[in-house]
Amino acid sequence: MISSVGQRRTRESSVVVRPALTNRDRDRFVRLPWSIYAGDPLWAPPLLFERKAFVNPRKHPFYKHGAAALFLATQEGRDVGRILVADDPHFNFQQQSNTGCFGMFESVDDPLIAQALLEAAATWLRERGRDSILGPIDYSTNYTCGLLVDGFDTPPRLMMNHHPRYYEPLLLGWGLRKAKDLLAWWFEPNPQIEAWRPRVERLAARSGVHVRPFVRSDVVAEVERCKHLYHECWKDNWGFVPMSDAEFEDMARLLWHVALPELLLVAESDGRPVGFSMTLPDFNEATRPLNGRLSRFGLPIGLLRLRSNLKRIKTGRLLAL
Repeated sequence: MISSVGQRRTRESSVVVRPALTNRDRDRFVRLPWSIYAGDPLWAPPLLFERKAFVNPRKHPFYKHGAAALFLATQEGRDVGRILVADDPHFNFQQQSNTGCFGMFESVDDPLIAQALLEAAATWLRERGRDSILGPIDYSTNYTCGLLVDGFDTPPRLMMNHHPRYYEPLLLGWGLRKAKDLLAWWFEPNPQIEAWRPRVERLAARSGVHVRPFVRSDVVAEVERCKHLYHECWKDNWGFVPMSDAEFEDMARLLWHVALPELLLVAESDGRPVGFSMTLPDFNEATRPLNGRLSRFGLPIGLLRLRSNLKRIKTGRLLAL
């Protein structure tokens, strides 16, 4: 995670950075990573329709309370970089800060291009009265965030960033500095888990805690219980910002398409929810072969492949606990 305060200038160059305002601009914005990660076998191409909805102010619930802008960098007529910048009043109220966020950062390996993009984001925030910038964060910490600085030999999992090695020096070169380490832990089958099971069951029985899966027929109420717990448990954590009702419902609807109810668990004590965990199949495993498309030549070829691929996912991500 990177943070910076203050004004930066870039040398004169042929780089042009401008807002991405039209549908065509947003389409170019969404498609740019395909040129950055060409030849990277670990990159997981996102679904184009989902990314287009994510950056569309008319469709994403973030814009009901916050503001954001997209910028495209071009050089000699070619798209060479992009950046999203966001101003979330909920974040600043919760954190008692005056900060904006940048995310969805992509750039070719050129310091001038990276500096031009970051300066465009910083200028947008200064005009809104903000005095610091934090990122990479897509809108807020409730979405994909973090800069990959280690683990380049591991493919990104659901809602995790993947970056070239040269991004860190590009961002540091503008004057950004590390704000926080974000760690991802890897779990593999371990015989100790079964050895611990009787002890866990005794502790649960003694404490009166009961763990159960989500009830499909009561999904609206289940989501409401989790929203309350999420906000209550995370409110004092670094970088936390509560999700609006619209954001939480939108996220739940999106994740429900890939969720397995038996991996969505609620802990109850005396019938009262006191905890939950959300483990999801790694959707990236299913979408990687599709190269971002669910249809070709007007036929739902990608959709059919996706349905087949979903049955063969071998990895999951513990997204929330």
